[in-house]
Amino acid sequence: MNACVLAVGSLKEKWQKDGANEYLKRLTRYGKYEVAEVPDEPEPAKPSKALNDMVMEKEGKALLSRIKPNDKVVALCIDGKQLSSEELASETLKWEQDGKRVVFVIGGSLGLSKAVTDRADYKLSFSKMTFPHPLMRVILLEQLYRAARINAGERYHK
Repeated sequence: MNACVLAVGSLKEKWQKDGANEYLKRLTRYGKYEVAEVPDEPEPAKPSKALNDMVMEKEGKALLSRIKPNDKVVALCIDGKQLSSEELASETLKWEQDGKRVVFVIGGSLGLSKAVTDRADYKLSFSKMTFPHPLMRVILLEQLYRAARINAGERYHK
């Protein structure tokens, strides 16, 4: 699969970088995978809905500038569809067969702007719980690796 994990913010902790890099390295034998980042905006000192929306909009514009018109966009959001690992593998196989680059979008600490979710072709949720966005990157890469192994007919621990 030709895929990009597009995320707001950079990984700051060594364990996050190590985990993400390990799964990215493992994925290289299954296709072209990359990670791209856009800067995270500072959260307002006295947050309000309007100020939070402004932050999300600015991050959203930066994300959308990295998405090509022909990309298949998968937005990670709480209200997306929850899948088992096997179902995710099936979806990634369909997306791969479309021949488009698949862009998995991870928002910042406030989430994704409406403009980004409106651009999404698919909304994916890993849980109704909220995860820190750096950790979500590691989780997503691990699940993409698991899906690639499932699709290749290889064993992967359960």
